[in-house]
Amino acid sequence: MQAFYATHFVLQLPEGHRFPMQKYRLLRERVEGELPGIRLNQALPASEGELALAHTPHYIAAVLQGHLSDAQQREIGFPWSDRMAERACRSVGATIQAARAALKHGVAANMAGGTHHASAEKGGGYCVFNDVAVAARLMQAEAHRLHRRLLRVAVIDLDVHQGNGTAAIFRDDPTVFTLSLHGEKNFPFRKESSDLDVNLPDGCGDAQYLAALDTALDELWARHRDGPPGMIFFLAGADPHENDRLGRLKLSTEGLAERDRRVLAAARERRIPVALSMAGGYGRDIDVTVQIQVNTLSAALDSWQRWNNQPT
Repeated sequence: MQAFYATHFVLQLPEGHRFPMQKYRLLRERVEGELPGIRLNQALPASEGELALAHTPHYIAAVLQGHLSDAQQREIGFPWSDRMAERACRSVGATIQAARAALKHGVAANMAGGTHHASAEKGGGYCVFNDVAVAARLMQAEAHRLHRRLLRVAVIDLDVHQGNGTAAIFRDDPTVFTLSLHGEKNFPFRKESSDLDVNLPDGCGDAQYLAALDTALDELWARHRDGPPGMIFFLAGADPHENDRLGRLKLSTEGLAERDRRVLAAARERRIPVALSMAGGYGRDIDVTVQIQVNTLSAALDSWQRWNNQPT
């Protein structure tokens, strides 16, 4: 199974910054040591033309040329630098490469990504460009160009925060179905409307969460009675975990692993390719966050092996 990373482009954040930048390096090291079935590849940057599939030219130029205002930088949560812009482009590039690999081999992953708070004209919530939105639009364009077919896409967003940027970008697009399962009272406090939003109460635990997930997946398939989507983008956030600093839900590590198995199994049974993004994770103990993401990638590897009839 292929996975893509951009850990060479680390942001130098102010001391005490809440974003755990080091989790990406730790995850890559764990995967290298423990999951030899995953082939790691350094991500290539998305081009300006690719970014323009989901973002306005003015916003793209502001990021790439360093013209973001102080207010825009505060909304994103990162100070601008050349490295910040490069990392944002490579995060999108990683999801593009994962999507192409998934279409060929069933499952692939971006070792970061899931930047779902970025909308067409602005970033927010530690998200500069929306990697899933760009990759979804590009896969649709390539499917039309290469095969003259319409690629219908589903976004299954299981980060603890609502995917407001993704919902806004695809608001009027019937070819992309957006599903977000998130904390009702959590950020963003002004939410956009996904095709299917599932609002969960503070303190939601494993049983309630998994039941809500099963119901949401049933609804997803019901709304595609005429044929399943041709691709799924799965945002497997670690932040619904009970010890996440920003989460407010109470899922266990095993509950999150079961979440991942259910999504991957449902897609595999229908032969729908899945491109994963790691999305959020802000654990009080960063090693717990990394372990959750290792578990996600282990489940993805198992699904890839089953898809390709490889021995486990």
